Amino acid sequence: MGQRIDLTTGSITGKLIKLAIPIMGVSFIQTAYSLIDMIWIGKIGSNAVAAVGTAGFFTWLAEAFIMITKLGVSIKVSQSIGSKDYKKTKKYITSALQMNTILALLYGFFLILFNKQLIDFFTLGDAEVISMARTYLVTVSAAMLFFFTGPVFSGIFNGLGDSKTPFIINTIGLIFNIVFDPVLIFGLFGFPKLGVLGAALATVVAQMVVTLCFIIVILKRKLDYFVLKVFAKPDWQVIREITHIGLPGAMQSGLFTIFSMIIGRIVAYWGPVPIAAQKIGSQIESISWLTAGGFSTAVATYVGQNYGAGKKERIGKGVKITMLMALSVGLFSTVLLIFGRELLMRIFVSEIETIKVGMQYLLILGYSQLFMCVEITITGAFNGMGRTYLPNFTSILLTGARIPLAIILCRPLGLDGVWWSISITSIIKGIVLASTYLYLKHKDKLIRLDNKLII
Repeated sequence: MGQRIDLTTGSITGKLIKLAIPIMGVSFIQTAYSLIDMIWIGKIGSNAVAAVGTAGFFTWLAEAFIMITKLGVSIKVSQSIGSKDYKKTKKYITSALQMNTILALLYGFFLILFNKQLIDFFTLGDAEVISMARTYLVTVSAAMLFFFTGPVFSGIFNGLGDSKTPFIINTIGLIFNIVFDPVLIFGLFGFPKLGVLGAALATVVAQMVVTLCFIIVILKRKLDYFVLKVFAKPDWQVIREITHIGLPGAMQSGLFTIFSMIIGRIVAYWGPVPIAAQKIGSQIESISWLTAGGFSTAVATYVGQNYGAGKKERIGKGVKITMLMALSVGLFSTVLLIFGRELLMRIFVSEIETIKVGMQYLLILGYSQLFMCVEITITGAFNGMGRTYLPNFTSILLTGARIPLAIILCRPLGLDGVWWSISITSIIKGIVLASTYLYLKHKDKLIRLDNKLII
């Protein structure tokens, strides 16, 4: 199952595509969990969609804690593999698994303990929506370890240059989710009708299956540098290295979610329909940012391996090729969201008011898709070189600007002002990061010949 790709030699385009496609597949699969939930939950009504969407903010926030280890270990593993220092590879993997386990347990316990206060933050104003949101949140929180483990295993395999294995395993998990979602939500084949609880349980079972499959593959391969020693003595130096690389991305992810939660609270002023519409719309929009995320992870692994091997020229060529692919995806997504928005919304919900609000969301966000793809992909290039601070702090600053901009724009534009605040800042982020990368490259200040970054 799967095979490690050496990205330091041979065809650049072919190997990037071979690495990127399974990564994008995994990204789509992970989002497909939410999409499938939305499709089935949408049959119950907008209140159920709003409940799952609200609780989903906190599983989304989990990505920040996962990112510390996932991003850090992926980059350090790719660099150590590129330099053929397999002893270091083993240390990075062991330390990442230790960190991930502790973070998962702490975060899950926090969500369970404060689930009421966390849901109350959104001032939903509907007892039924609040009850369903708390049910969904507590259920997934109890299994948070499995939600953390799968992505980190995927990050490790991606860093090794093997993106096929995570794709196959996550596909297996998705199949379980597809099967159990309608069975548990609607009570088919003798199972009780559980509604929102059923959607949560189906997702939990799928994540447990994914974790188990990864463990089986790791044990079968018997690789010297890939061992499961969670209870080994911590190597604090290695943990610091992983944290140094992963923390900026984690901060960006966490603050992005927090900013989105505040935006969600602003949206809640107009009632549960816009909440449901935005949740569905963002899932549809994920077509572009998940694809760009796949390119970003692929180019980060590619740059990491070539950085470790000291091959500066291949780095520049690989980034250029990846950017051209990302631009194509951005253009396609713009056309799809603008001209196909009504059809896309009707796939998920039948309520006319929700469809209308969602269509306006997709129209406005459609204008920013090209720039968003540029931002995400360029971030991967910086990450692969181990300098995660520049792109992530740029993203934090401009994403945070959405809140005051939304408040300003919603006065003359109403709800549309909130959507425009998201679109405008995405456009600016793409322009700023692309310009920064091109400037540093033009001035030859991106990488020195001794392979040390100066940014």
